[in-house]
Amino acid sequence: MSVLRYCGYCAAVAMVGIGGATPMSGPNEDNPKDLPPPLLAGRMSLEEAVATRRSVRQFTQRSLTPKEISQLCWAAQGITDPGGRFRAAPSAGALYPIELYIVTADGIDHYQPEHHRLKPHLTGDVRRPLQRAALDQEAIGDAPACVVLAAVVKRTARKYGDRAERYCFIEAGHVAQNILLQATALHLAGVPMGAFEDDKVATVLKLPKDHRVLYLLAIGRPSG
Repeated sequence: MSVLRYCGYCAAVAMVGIGGATPMSGPNEDNPKDLPPPLLAGRMSLEEAVATRRSVRQFTQRSLTPKEISQLCWAAQGITDPGGRFRAAPSAGALYPIELYIVTADGIDHYQPEHHRLKPHLTGDVRRPLQRAALDQEAIGDAPACVVLAAVVKRTARKYGDRAERYCFIEAGHVAQNILLQATALHLAGVPMGAFEDDKVATVLKLPKDHRVLYLLAIGRPSG
């Protein structure tokens, strides 16, 4: 099966100090982690994934595999055309304001769609501080992975002005549903969360100042 190839992407990361994690600097910033190629066909139909998707808040502690993380990232923001312009989720004006971060016990990685790889953002386990910033919802701290959707609203505002914020919210919903259906197809489960303190989450994650956190998705293997 042919797999799309990716080219050219660079993201600038501004850091805000907080305990519990260490910003990546120096050579590590230039050492991204390539992800396994995404599969373009699976064993579960879309109809079955829609029918069986459920919000799950209790997970086993088994980490997600690189292949699972690869597939989730691709379903969220992966490049889906040979020209490299279009992604898995629709975006107003194909401007793609959504930035994807993966939080695990090892740290935080930033997904780079054009390369289909993860760029290390922070080291250290920040899941418990993130849980506290998310109104102490235990699923955030317990899940082996949390997918963070943040938007760079100005990226869309250049074309759509005051409607940009609305379009970013809509797009985050598209991306989140793709992630949840892909998780279901992988026999994983997840729960989307919109209840959190925006500034505290951004501080825990040390996100750039132009990033607005829109959604948190706890992902893992359902316990029991």
